[in-house]
Amino acid sequence: MARALEGGRLVVASHNPGKVQEITELLKPFGVTCLGARELRLPETPETGDSFRANAELKAVAAARAAGLPALADDSGLTVDALGGAPGVYSARWAGPKRDFLMAMQRVERQLGPKADRRAHFVCVLALAWPDGYAESFEGQVHGRLVWPPRGERGFGYDPIFLPEGRSQTFGEMDPAGKHAISHRAEAFRLLVAACLRAGER
Repeated sequence: MARALEGGRLVVASHNPGKVQEITELLKPFGVTCLGARELRLPETPETGDSFRANAELKAVAAARAAGLPALADDSGLTVDALGGAPGVYSARWAGPKRDFLMAMQRVERQLGPKADRRAHFVCVLALAWPDGYAESFEGQVHGRLVWPPRGERGFGYDPIFLPEGRSQTFGEMDPAGKHAISHRAEAFRLLVAACLRAGER
């Protein structure tokens, strides 16, 4: 049985402001006060794992131990079928040290070229860890296809080129509430809530 998180303070183990904001919004109804890793001046944990789950747990456990508080880490990325799953766990690295996701999207499009298969999916693993090293992980996915040129300026990362199945707007065009309802992060979050947050619900 998963360990319950009963409100209080939680470290969001990310230096990405967009990601911290999205997770903070998702946690609002549960009496949880979120603190970003940058706000606490925690160092970035190297993503040395070979899977989204491994990286999420590395970051969550490191942040929980450093802050002495429960920590939630996200590792997520874009997986493109025709590119053999790339960029995958290297999604952020494709954007370079300056987090230039326009460059990353251009690289995806350049490598795809004229390929007809533009299927892709986003993966998100949320890992919740405690200072004693205990961790729980939850995975969500959302499937769709890639479009070019990028559409919309909302969201972050690869959102402007990802069109979810059955939708006419990219993640970059959707309002935040619309994206939260169907995103990979929202799906992982639903699983986390069912396992760990019921006791903390307000």
